[in-house]
Amino acid sequence: MTKDRRIAQTPEELPTIAETLERSGLEFMQAVLDGTFAGPPIGATLGFWPTVIEDGRVVFTGAPEFKATNPLGTVHGGWYGAVLDSCMACAVMTKVPKGSVYTTLEYKVNILRPIPLGMQVEAIGVAQHAGRSTGIANGEIRGVEDGKLYATGSTTCIIMKMK
Repeated sequence: MTKDRRIAQTPEELPTIAETLERSGLEFMQAVLDGTFAGPPIGATLGFWPTVIEDGRVVFTGAPEFKATNPLGTVHGGWYGAVLDSCMACAVMTKVPKGSVYTTLEYKVNILRPIPLGMQVEAIGVAQHAGRSTGIANGEIRGVEDGKLYATGSTTCIIMKMK
């Protein structure tokens, strides 16, 4: 069971780079999940949060709200992208060694069908490779109740050793 979601309200509440570097990526992600570290505000803004953190695998759970719609009233493609970028890149992060950091270099999203507003989904990211300088992951968004596949994605991340 996780602690209450602690979401940073100011930059000072986010973990420092020193706090980040003294942990492996997996340890860091687990600290966000268990509430040791405050999580990033984007999770609250877009309505998703990590619910599973494992070595090479991360699951975010959430539901798009009206504020994430486009002018047609459907879920904006950017919501799919942000959620997939988060789960895929965080899957890579779980493979990043202590003393290193990562960031997304590029990602691709394929939207297969519209997610109904308010429908609970899981975004599952799985690391396929994490080497000295790059990480690759795939992801998918599936409905919690219906199990349908709503979107897929892939990412390449850069992994950097900090001095």
